[in-house]
Amino acid sequence: MGQTPSSERDPLVALIANSPVAAPHSRILKQYLVISATAYDQHVEQLFQVLNRITTALRAAGIEHRVVGGIAVFLHISERDPLAARMTRDIDLAVDRRDLERLAEAARPHGFEFRHTAGVDMLVDAASPSARSAVHLVMVREKVRPEYAEDFSSPVVTREGVLLAPVSDLVHMKLTSYRLKDRLHIQDMDNAGLITAQMEAGLSGELRRRLEEIRTER
Repeated sequence: MGQTPSSERDPLVALIANSPVAAPHSRILKQYLVISATAYDQHVEQLFQVLNRITTALRAAGIEHRVVGGIAVFLHISERDPLAARMTRDIDLAVDRRDLERLAEAARPHGFEFRHTAGVDMLVDAASPSARSAVHLVMVREKVRPEYAEDFSSPVVTREGVLLAPVSDLVHMKLTSYRLKDRLHIQDMDNAGLITAQMEAGLSGELRRRLEEIRTER
């Protein structure tokens, strides 16, 4: 899961730092941009370290799971256009509630602890537990809303062996949740050419309406 260097990922860094407007403060601005880029790269590296740790643990234990949410969107888009992929802050995994006890046991040797906080199931770093940096668990076969997926779909497997939810499932989930970040993820996948006519045909009338609404926001 190699990442694009900061300087290549955002060419505006060099443009802004060397512009005439920025000239009087170029040293401070360049320093700020370097710090920001470094912090971003560190976040990306830490996020993928966590992703590799937990997915390795679950694969070794034979526990069915899928990577969903923003990190799955990021990885799908990265395959098409690494510069267009929008990084997320956390990791979401779809799992079966019946596997929670096995999952907790499998994750513990890899530095994770299972927590149930404010109605949310998650895995936190045992050394530095925090809900903000936790792996959030989404339960399959629990239809909180009629549009939610009932079961695991066939995964898209990355070169590193990570099991991603397919784009069709992500589109379904994002259009159902329909928060600001979900609409942005739909825009990103659509711009990358990942949302096909076949996927659209499989959406309910309400979800198709939402997709069209997002497209008009561009």
